[in-house]
Amino acid sequence: MGAPGLAIHMGLEAGELRRLARRETDGRVTARLFAIANVLDGMSRKAAAEAAGMDRQTLRDWVIRYNERGSEGLRDQPRSGRKPRLNDGQQAALKAMILRGPRPEKDGVSRWRIKDLCRIAEERFGVVYRPGGMLRLVRGLNLSWQKTRPRHPLANAAEQNAFKGGIWRAP
Repeated sequence: MGAPGLAIHMGLEAGELRRLARRETDGRVTARLFAIANVLDGMSRKAAAEAAGMDRQTLRDWVIRYNERGSEGLRDQPRSGRKPRLNDGQQAALKAMILRGPRPEKDGVSRWRIKDLCRIAEERFGVVYRPGGMLRLVRGLNLSWQKTRPRHPLANAAEQNAFKGGIWRAP
């Protein structure tokens, strides 16, 4: 089963691994499946690893994971990352507040801006956010940061349409 050294188990042939790789949506898993299939077909581990864009030791590590858990072992494990500054309840409250919109008498603004949300998060939750971090948080809450086009309260729709049509005359 492949080159001497670490044996590749799981009972799948190279052709079956290639079929799995073609159906796979994650490109990194696809490369790993093709590398293992190439080794099973007799390619040297070094050449198979280079063809997949990795070194021989990395391929060895993926073979170990493949032997332990099959093709699911070739997926990247979720990374913990930094814990969010706002807990789930605070994030839900912030999202509800954004969706509700600002109350000018209480919030002091007529529309939300990122810097306003940073200030509100610090005042209400005691958490300091920079604008970039708040923008990421807003996107993480599945909210868009697109603003509606401003309209003047005294705008006349009939005059605007006439102007667009090219028949506008000064009053």
